[in-house]
Amino acid sequence: MATNQINKYVWLVDTIHRAKRISFEDINHRWLNNDMSDGLEIPKRTFHKWRIAIEEMFGLVIENENCGEYRYYILNDDEISRGGLRTWMVNTVAVSNLIANNQSIKDRILLEDIPSGRTYLPTILEALKENRILHITYQSYWKSEANDFDVEPYCVKLFRQRWYLVARSTYYDKVMIYAVDRMDDVHKTPKTFEYPKDFSPEEFFYGCFGVIAGDRTKIEKVELQVTAGQANYLRSLPLHQSQTESYRGDEYSIFEYQIRPTFDFQIEILSHIPDIEVLSPIWLRQEIAGKIGYMNKKYNSRK
Repeated sequence: MATNQINKYVWLVDTIHRAKRISFEDINHRWLNNDMSDGLEIPKRTFHKWRIAIEEMFGLVIENENCGEYRYYILNDDEISRGGLRTWMVNTVAVSNLIANNQSIKDRILLEDIPSGRTYLPTILEALKENRILHITYQSYWKSEANDFDVEPYCVKLFRQRWYLVARSTYYDKVMIYAVDRMDDVHKTPKTFEYPKDFSPEEFFYGCFGVIAGDRTKIEKVELQVTAGQANYLRSLPLHQSQTESYRGDEYSIFEYQIRPTFDFQIEILSHIPDIEVLSPIWLRQEIAGKIGYMNKKYNSRK
């Protein structure tokens, strides 16, 4: 399907989502202010075709009140806020449309690059669809030389502007995680594999903060005491989807998580020091204290 057509679908979803309820006349009024319209209104017949396509593509149902102002709304609007691939697609294309329609100020819109997705992601996604074994040349962060090997691709995950491939290593016979931007070469082989029925990408990363998974770290209740200023930041951008606020005061708040306190989560906590303090579990508090002590000793050694 043409990218321009998808952009139109996403524009309609975004317009109705932001308005909550909107009449067909108001939809067309906003459409005429968009460069994609070419100054032409959306015919009623075309609008209904878009509604059907949107439901098939994104699973979002656009309904009409059938009374009063006959306004349109998204029946399952909560699906957009839940996250997932469809939400990511809607949000990404919506922002892309917004930027495309503001080219006159493009030098005042600064973006972050995700270089790993351009070169090898298409090949990886094709292999995922076809259950094809991939042959990759990989330069690990911890090794001085690159290695060539085969993997069975299971899924991909985007985290902090980096794409990661979750795949079974045929050499080690276990599921491993590879940073796509550390790959020097990727190509599909003629060999296929059987995708395991008991593997679920969502369950694999359940309770994880980032991309460290499968290291047997158990899910625990973590309590963080956060300064009032930093608490506002966490309310608008939670550290993890399990985040709840158990106490809110004038000077600090306490946030609770059901999470695997892996190394990447610990690094995230350290990045917010001194505004965040670990209250429990004790072992995590001691682990963070040890890292802070080491950093303090290292910095004070060069006076």
